[in-house]
Amino acid sequence: MTLTLNNGVTLPAIGLGVFQTPAEETATAVAEALRVGYRHIDTAAAYMNEQGVGEGIRASGVAREDIFIETKLWISDYGYDAALHGFDKSAAKLGVDQIDLLLLHQPLTSRFDLTLDAYRAMEKLLADGKVRAIGVSNFMPELLTRLLAETTVVPAVNQIELHPYFQQKELQALHAEHNILTQAWSPIGGITSYGGGAKSAFEDETLLAIAGEYGKSAAQVMLRWHLQAGRSVIPKSTKAARMAENFDVFDFELTADQIQSIDALDTGVRGGPDPDSITLESYGMPIPEA
Repeated sequence: MTLTLNNGVTLPAIGLGVFQTPAEETATAVAEALRVGYRHIDTAAAYMNEQGVGEGIRASGVAREDIFIETKLWISDYGYDAALHGFDKSAAKLGVDQIDLLLLHQPLTSRFDLTLDAYRAMEKLLADGKVRAIGVSNFMPELLTRLLAETTVVPAVNQIELHPYFQQKELQALHAEHNILTQAWSPIGGITSYGGGAKSAFEDETLLAIAGEYGKSAAQVMLRWHLQAGRSVIPKSTKAARMAENFDVFDFELTADQIQSIDALDTGVRGGPDPDSITLESYGMPIPEA
């Protein structure tokens, strides 16, 4: 199943996320995911595992042109020239000449001038054919609206925290208005399972009841919920069985009533950090050269 971005580029709806995957395990995880059938890998400069992603892709034997590679620039590389160099570092670590989708990892609210310059650098990379699509991550409505007003290319994607307990419906509506693809990180609510959350989405009675009707898991139901809404998802796992389970969601369909009952689980409570709290003072770190 593929989705079409606002510039005509297509991407596989399900990708493998490698957030918090240790660098030494990344190559194995990526190669295994590609063996299972994944053709979309999501990483980031700040994950410090782009090199492992590149190694896994080369080890898989799958042709480069058949794999959609997505990565993100970190806030330490914002600004025009810094962002251009950030691309060079990521491309070299991944071992590719062209990146399929390049995102700004955070809005950097406190220095949005640098964010805008970094985005303009990505517009140049797009024009030069070094990237096939550009977008953002963790942009809330106010800053997304400002970005649209002050730049030329409408982002193809906004990658945001989105799972049954935190659905960001206002932001999704803004995406739809501007033909920006909503891409969900923590799409199966993994973030609700750690960090002392009140309850885990994997143990939700509504999700487990629906899962039981299809002989599926709660995670599979959540992924199906996203796909039927036209969202892109990047569940993360390093376990082969879990990767295969997350990919096995194309043989059943949720009913309108089931979708409505999942929609009703929204708590409005964010699991990850508030994007406005991500500042250079708190989160700035040098991204190493390739």
